[in-house]
Amino acid sequence: MFNIYVAVLGPVGTNCYIIINEETKESAIIDAAASADRLIRAATKDGTDLKCLLLTHAHWDHIGAVNDIVAQLPSLPIYIGENEVDLIESPMMNLSSWLTDVADSVSRDKVNTLKDGDEMTVLGETMKIIEVAGHTAGGLCYYFPESGILFCGDTLFQGGLGRSDFPTGDEELLVEQIKTKLFTLPSETKVYPGHGFATTIGEEEESNPYLQ
Repeated sequence: MFNIYVAVLGPVGTNCYIIINEETKESAIIDAAASADRLIRAATKDGTDLKCLLLTHAHWDHIGAVNDIVAQLPSLPIYIGENEVDLIESPMMNLSSWLTDVADSVSRDKVNTLKDGDEMTVLGETMKIIEVAGHTAGGLCYYFPESGILFCGDTLFQGGLGRSDFPTGDEELLVEQIKTKLFTLPSETKVYPGHGFATTIGEEEESNPYLQ
């Protein structure tokens, strides 16, 4: 069982999650919008060993602190979807050159890629990779079936879903893949989105107005 903490960071209030296994004293960060020092401190408090940084997708408001984290922890493994690499390298595609004063990018040689269906052990549990396209070309959801939790970035929100009017977005595909890939998970699965409040798969399947 994990302890999950959220730091709401950056100019648009991005949820950055710190997951800690108190038994093994290991942690992971999911998304890094800003404030690298704060995220690292939270993830290494009391001697906890930070094992990895998991990125749900490559938009500027989820990757803003990545380069600062790399500068401080150059050997920390960083993961992102294989279909997000073009976005993470392009300030235009990751929206930083559109929406901020800083054209931000992360070199592909700093990240490891994951694909739909991959599995890996994270903090002592098996984590399954679910790629859901539509908000971006290759956004990833990180699913921990043993704990019944899903980190979904900007794919699915409480009562909403991610925008699809940015580069590589596709609303029809997003809706289809949420229904076919996420709504097949147990209804009690706790969903931790990239913005806003946590929800469950069952709640969104039943009442999300964009998915009826």
